[in-house]
Amino acid sequence: MGQPVQLIAPDGTATAEDRYRRDLPPELLTWLYETMVVTRDLDGEWVNLQRQGELALYAACRGQEAAQVGATACLRKTDWLFPQYRELGAFLVRGITPTQMAAMWRGTWHGGLEFTEKCCAPIAIPIATHTLHAVGAAMAAQRLGEDSVTVAFLGDGATSEGDTHEAMNLAAVTKAPCVFYVQNNQWAISVPVHRQHAAPSIAARAAGYGMAGIIVDGNDVLACYAVMAEAAARARAGEGPTLIEAITYRMGPHTTSDDPSRYRSAEELEEWAARDPISRYRTYLERAGVWTERVEQRAAARSARLRA
Repeated sequence: MGQPVQLIAPDGTATAEDRYRRDLPPELLTWLYETMVVTRDLDGEWVNLQRQGELALYAACRGQEAAQVGATACLRKTDWLFPQYRELGAFLVRGITPTQMAAMWRGTWHGGLEFTEKCCAPIAIPIATHTLHAVGAAMAAQRLGEDSVTVAFLGDGATSEGDTHEAMNLAAVTKAPCVFYVQNNQWAISVPVHRQHAAPSIAARAAGYGMAGIIVDGNDVLACYAVMAEAAARARAGEGPTLIEAITYRMGPHTTSDDPSRYRSAEELEEWAARDPISRYRTYLERAGVWTERVEQRAAARSARLRA
């Protein structure tokens, strides 16, 4: 399967990778940065609100902003998202409001119902059950003659569930226009990824199902954008599903009920902090002559509006 696709190195320089485009419009390049910053700011706000008793629970996504924003930004608004529960960045890209998200994390009876207006299914707390829903929706679009794509967002832990294997096999057999997007953040609560599979990678499993598989640097927003765009185009062309493994890291706890210091080291956290997706991308934009103080100001203003 080789090394993960990477367009921006951890130091913010462009890599030698030449299979994918980096020359996106400047407006899109800066919008991706702004959305990643807003995702992190709102993520921190949600954690604070849970600590104050305003939310029942929250699953933070700090460190996974590039994986979520990049993969969702390249999709059409009519493509359906089937999230797990850590996809704040994807929700923001789709225009789902903080009020709608708060209703979900408060545990209200109508939490998540408004998501469908943005072609996004409500979150799935039971691990991996939504993978089958994503394939079913893709098969329905196929039979109706639509050209929409469905994306199932998974964690590495979800790939250890039987529903995932059933969904991938069915998608491959029917050539359903579906993408399985695995955010491998290294930990399924307290179980490390190396204790979940013996394969060289999660993406390597794709060969067994008869579908395309690829690994991407999940802390590289442009690489995530490019790889998802390629998989969506393949699905629309009738070439079947793709399994994408985005290598990233969960910087915070599994949920606000978790204490990650009990199962992972400070050294590991420090190592991954050096690969921070936001600072990496900002350096890249600075080198490309696209980043300005105005970009940072817009991001801060957008965060303030959403938190108000």
